[in-house]
Amino acid sequence: MYDIYGLGNALVDTEYQVDDSYLRSHGIDKGHMTLVDEACLRALLGGLSGRPAKRISGGSAANTVFAAQGFGRKTYYSCKVANDSTGAHFVQDLTAAGVKVNHNVTSPHGISGECLILITPDAERSMNTFLGISTALSPVDLNVNALRASTYFYVEGYLSSNPTSLDAAVKARELAEEAKVKTAISLSDTSMVTYFREGLERMLGNGVDQLFCNEEEALVWSRTDRLDIAINELSDIARFCNITLGAQGSLSVHGRHQTAVDGFPVKAIDTNGAGDIYAGAYLAMICYGYEPKEATRFANYAASRLVTHIGARLPDVSNYHQLQQSYSG
Repeated sequence: MYDIYGLGNALVDTEYQVDDSYLRSHGIDKGHMTLVDEACLRALLGGLSGRPAKRISGGSAANTVFAAQGFGRKTYYSCKVANDSTGAHFVQDLTAAGVKVNHNVTSPHGISGECLILITPDAERSMNTFLGISTALSPVDLNVNALRASTYFYVEGYLSSNPTSLDAAVKARELAEEAKVKTAISLSDTSMVTYFREGLERMLGNGVDQLFCNEEEALVWSRTDRLDIAINELSDIARFCNITLGAQGSLSVHGRHQTAVDGFPVKAIDTNGAGDIYAGAYLAMICYGYEPKEATRFANYAASRLVTHIGARLPDVSNYHQLQQSYSG
């Protein structure tokens, strides 16, 4: 019924371009995600008033599912929003693209999640995330029938930061395994690996089919500065590992065999969402029946197209189809 069943936070991103001095003056950890409360988020936003901003639906797993839908696959997404304009904006973006969402997606209480993304001239993005009602995501928000009828279950590592959403992620992975649905996870951010490792280990269980991470996350997970050691350790917990290397492309790892796939040279202006579209492009191609190396090459291409403009998603779902058509293989 579905190619990919996704589970993750529901966030609306607000993006600003700043310089490094702004990050330093506000004590913001450059290039990483920091969880903040609503008061902190509002204070940061207030200090940016008058600057041009871009607002778009986000959330890591949501971006991945949105991309896979744009690349022609059939997708489902379970999340949680509040009954407010932010939540309505998020759900409308997904459903307009053709993504199915859980029937109880909207809670009558709480505030929908938001993420302030600060982009520096070197294209690095620093995220300040208020999860809002996303912290209430729980096993009751799973559509068990849709999950069991999917080819892949995909979950973002960000859910490891909250006990309730972590329970939902673990339950979904267990249901997927019982139904012989392939499992995929993204480590999401070094902050998750550093501070919520135990939750990530619960999400991984006895291992998954596909694991997505960048080089820094791989090194932090393995507590090493050697990528070869990290690869060996990650290979013990995932049948296939997909490690992105920025402009250099990415590594496709299966067991002890690894294939380096070159990237596509571009001038990056915003790396926000690059890992998300990479995962969506890779899984879409795998669902089409392509081999991992070719899926990896297309994933590199998709990420290279995204980072040439501001935003964690392409402007419209139709742009994903256009990107797919432009790919020369």
